[in-house]
Amino acid sequence: MPARYRVLVVLVLVSLVNYLLRNNLSYALPSIRAEFHFTNADLGWIVGAFNCSYALFGIPSGVLGDAYGPRRVLAVAAVSWGLLTAMTGFLPHLLATSATGVMASLMVVRFIMGIAQAPMYPVAANAIASWFPVGSWGFPNAMLTAGLTAGQALIGPLVTVLIVKFGWQASFYALAPLGVIVGLWWFNTDTPKKHSPISSGVEWSRLGRRTRRFSWCAVVAERDVLLIAAAYFCQNYVFYIFAQWLVIYLVEARGLSLLESGVLAMIPFIVGSVLSVAGGAVCDYLCRRIGPRWGCRLPATVGLLLVAALLVVGLRVQQTYVAMAVLSLCFGLTQFTEGSFWAASTYAAGPHTATATGLMNTGGNLPGLLAPLLGVLIDNFGWVPTIASGSVFAALGVVLWMMVGLQANSPTNTIVLSTVNAGAATASDSPGARA
Repeated sequence: MPARYRVLVVLVLVSLVNYLLRNNLSYALPSIRAEFHFTNADLGWIVGAFNCSYALFGIPSGVLGDAYGPRRVLAVAAVSWGLLTAMTGFLPHLLATSATGVMASLMVVRFIMGIAQAPMYPVAANAIASWFPVGSWGFPNAMLTAGLTAGQALIGPLVTVLIVKFGWQASFYALAPLGVIVGLWWFNTDTPKKHSPISSGVEWSRLGRRTRRFSWCAVVAERDVLLIAAAYFCQNYVFYIFAQWLVIYLVEARGLSLLESGVLAMIPFIVGSVLSVAGGAVCDYLCRRIGPRWGCRLPATVGLLLVAALLVVGLRVQQTYVAMAVLSLCFGLTQFTEGSFWAASTYAAGPHTATATGLMNTGGNLPGLLAPLLGVLIDNFGWVPTIASGSVFAALGVVLWMMVGLQANSPTNTIVLSTVNAGAATASDSPGARA
């Protein structure tokens, strides 16, 4: 297997573990709520603590990844995930005499977990930009999305069985070692410098740094980067509904058991894994055929239009299993757009991929800050109107994508757009492609 694909395999596994340890709390929330008599609004504050720090530290983590490289930054982050996951199960025990103390401890741990998880995808995008040829970034980034959706899918049956058999705290103890394992594994992977400097991804990176130097402030002020980040906010509004509220929705609104809800909740993420890879491949194919502007724009806009329609349809279907089939396709189409988002940010940012994707990821995770508000809306207006609001944001995302230009005269993407055809043409002939 070529070196770049061996590295991609490890990155996909890191992404999978990232989501196992990020969202296992969502499946424990019904048990935590029952034990400590929390309201949905209380759960929203616990969920929102992670979302807040994850969004706030998106740009700093990208700057850190550009400065110190993916190998060190991501390894330290992954080991931290494991330690913090163990603390999520342990700390509430110390303050179990007070529901307020339990809530405060969970909020603190989740806030720190958000900081530790923030580098994952901006730093991984930086690694992909260095390892893969220019114009071939949609597929590997989509593979990372497939890894995270596979991780989310595994959470359902795995965590719910652990909770039913051993209790919600045990579910955190059992998964915590995975973070340490993948962190050390990633730290021991190859770096592009060990392979041929002719590799188009590495050569592009060196060319960009040698030809132009931009401050991170200039990158985050780039028009296309900001538009992509705003569109990612709209897409991830729907993503967060599925990732953090689907299980509770199935239990409360559909009347299913926790175990059945956990099993059903894995289906959207399995569909998402498949469609994310398909979307990344389509994005790369279109970028090579018609250029990055429409190559990234078409999969994103078509996907988001279908998301807006299917979300409303799925909520209105009375039969639970049919509704889950429609909602699964709806979620899968959000993941179909992922490769376009990450590839477009890389095109727009040139050699500062981690910083730009850090900004994009910040925009994409700001919807997580709305978790307390969503909890209040659910308590006061019900599940259907609250979740259906995602259709409005999906439609707005389409409008924003139509404004993304990826113009060749943009100061941050001149290098990338001028070398995309050369990179695609020479990738198969370069020693780096066979490394």
